[in-house]
Amino acid sequence: MKSPRFNAIAESQKRKSIAIEEKGRRSELFGINVFNEKKMLQYLTKDALESLKGAMVTGSKIDRKIADQVAEAIKGWAITMGATHYTHWFQPLTGSTAEKHDAFFDLLPDGTALEKFGGGQLVQQEPDASSFPSGGIRNTFEARGYTAWDPSSPAFIYGTTLCIPTIFVSYTGEALDNKAPLLRALGAVDDAATAVAKYFDKTVTKVNATLGWEQEYFLIDKALAHSRPDIMMTGRTLVGETPAKGQQLDDHYFGVIPSRVLSFMSDLEKECTKLGIPVKTRHNEVAPNQFELAPVFEEANLAIDHNLLLMDVMDKIADKHQLKVLFHEKPFAGINGSGKHNNWSLATDTGVNLLSPGSTPMKNLQFLTFFINTIKAVDTYEELLRSSIASAGNDHRLGANEAPPAIFSIFVGSQLSNVLDELEGVSKGKLSPEEKTELKLNVVGKIPEILMDNTDRNRTSPFAFTGNKFEMRGVGAKMNCSKPMTILNTIVAKQLKDFKKEVDVLIDKKSLKKDEAVFNVLREYIKTSKRIRFDGDGYSSDWENEAKRRKLSNNRNTPEALEVLTSKNSLALLESMKVMSEVEVSARQEVDLENYIMHLQIEGRVYNELVYGYIMPAALKYQNELIKNVSGLKEIYGAAHKKFSEGQLTMIEEIAEHVVSIKKMVDAMADARKKANSLKDTKKKAEAYCHNVKPYFVEIRLHSDKLEKLMDNNLWPLTKYRELLFIQ
Repeated sequence: MKSPRFNAIAESQKRKSIAIEEKGRRSELFGINVFNEKKMLQYLTKDALESLKGAMVTGSKIDRKIADQVAEAIKGWAITMGATHYTHWFQPLTGSTAEKHDAFFDLLPDGTALEKFGGGQLVQQEPDASSFPSGGIRNTFEARGYTAWDPSSPAFIYGTTLCIPTIFVSYTGEALDNKAPLLRALGAVDDAATAVAKYFDKTVTKVNATLGWEQEYFLIDKALAHSRPDIMMTGRTLVGETPAKGQQLDDHYFGVIPSRVLSFMSDLEKECTKLGIPVKTRHNEVAPNQFELAPVFEEANLAIDHNLLLMDVMDKIADKHQLKVLFHEKPFAGINGSGKHNNWSLATDTGVNLLSPGSTPMKNLQFLTFFINTIKAVDTYEELLRSSIASAGNDHRLGANEAPPAIFSIFVGSQLSNVLDELEGVSKGKLSPEEKTELKLNVVGKIPEILMDNTDRNRTSPFAFTGNKFEMRGVGAKMNCSKPMTILNTIVAKQLKDFKKEVDVLIDKKSLKKDEAVFNVLREYIKTSKRIRFDGDGYSSDWENEAKRRKLSNNRNTPEALEVLTSKNSLALLESMKVMSEVEVSARQEVDLENYIMHLQIEGRVYNELVYGYIMPAALKYQNELIKNVSGLKEIYGAAHKKFSEGQLTMIEEIAEHVVSIKKMVDAMADARKKANSLKDTKKKAEAYCHNVKPYFVEIRLHSDKLEKLMDNNLWPLTKYRELLFIQ
């Protein structure tokens, strides 16, 4: 009888790619399952359309009569599309999405059945909130929570369900989700950026934060995934010897996409297109069985909704193709992990990207204003930004060879660094005519030419300028982009508010002209934020020492990184910008620490299961076979058997040593878990798991991997890396 491992391998080798029929143009399919502007024009009255558009653009309220009209229109459209249920689709603090389905069905007093969906159901629902993490905002017995419609993100049909994007708040009004703070942060950056953009163009009335995420992921055969308890329970391999061939040859990156994967990608893109997710790019990533997809840039709130929806669609499509998607940041040791690069910029309602240089010195001064203010914001709040990407999974990835370090720095390239160095020398106060000419013609004016050749991208920088946007590379593949985008937009909003105050003072009280005032303030920002700019190798030990000299934070693990959330500066920032109250911030810190603890607790338990249920029994079985072999040789050769059994005896001893060590480590780890679990304070418990429990994982893995190398391949119970990563 074959072992589960070999049964899984045999099953995976029978797979064939599924033919995906693609008819018509992608543009004709785009958004057919979305209640977008085209559907609004078809189903809404003029008044309802104007009110809904106003809510989408400015955040204005929709009155109840209009809400009833919109609900009736959406219901009519949804039913024609085959929808039978509706749900408020929200983002609790679990990091993913949640939904409760209700049917378009009701009974009148006389027993007549009808499809019903009114403005009340559209605007608000009351899901049971008792089992969602709240960080102490509400007790378990206080189940009441409200979901409220977010009209800026269009409703869509997924399967037979109408999904209405919503925020999720407690009975007392605190945000219990990731979307509400994000919307507040986007509102703050809109107000602050619009006010600054008016220095350069009075017609600007709105600024949107834009986001283009790049989703990295691994694909493995479903049968192989199910043969590994660690993958199914934790999303990553807790043990596994590195194969002889990994990613050394770089032959997977941008290589020919395997047929089964291409079939999956085609099917995925088809479904995404119907849902209005503008996926555009697909390719092999560096590690074997690692891939990436990326969309066209969108408004940040919509982009985040689309990314969360995408991950759910990916799981379902992968299952159809007998594949398993791994979103974990480091599912395999020794090869690249997966990130979700967040490409961020600001765009005006006049169609201008504020981080893209223009054709005139004034447009380039606008670019420099937003460029330098972003650098200044990251410099001031680098530790808070680091906290926004902290997770148990990302701790494995940050600082590894393919990912940025935990130290935040900004890469701008040598050409732009030279521009900033020249601007640092701008005279204080009024500028001479010669200095104005020099700045406009030879410094600011030449920025577009400089950037044409500035294509080098430092892969080790956590925050890099890449031509017309900043790329935040430390975000983990599994993460909800709402968290880093909430912090990034908040700190930029605060910085732009401060900038405008300083510029206005110089104009009003010092009688400087607008461009002179802007140059003067930017000059000071360049000086005070210089420490955050770094164009070198982020993996270098010299950089760690240099970063320490520059007083940049180096929070290597999640408990350290989350500490800053409740600092005076962080709370003052988030409260002053009306993004989160102290209660909401503390709740998120508590939830994130609890998530960290739970992830490590589950991994510890799985280690226990792997060692006692798989690894030790297999090792002892092989050891017994070796002992029988030695005994047989002794029967034949007597005392002379030693020269024939020396290798076997050495292996018996080595196996025994590793078995003893691995058992000791697992038992010690279990004791450390018990001690950590006895702690009442969440911060102390997280630290105990980090420093007292997690180190055992490394030792257990070491001995397990040594045993895997020593043992008969046919007896090793867990599917090996070479099988997980190279069987197509």
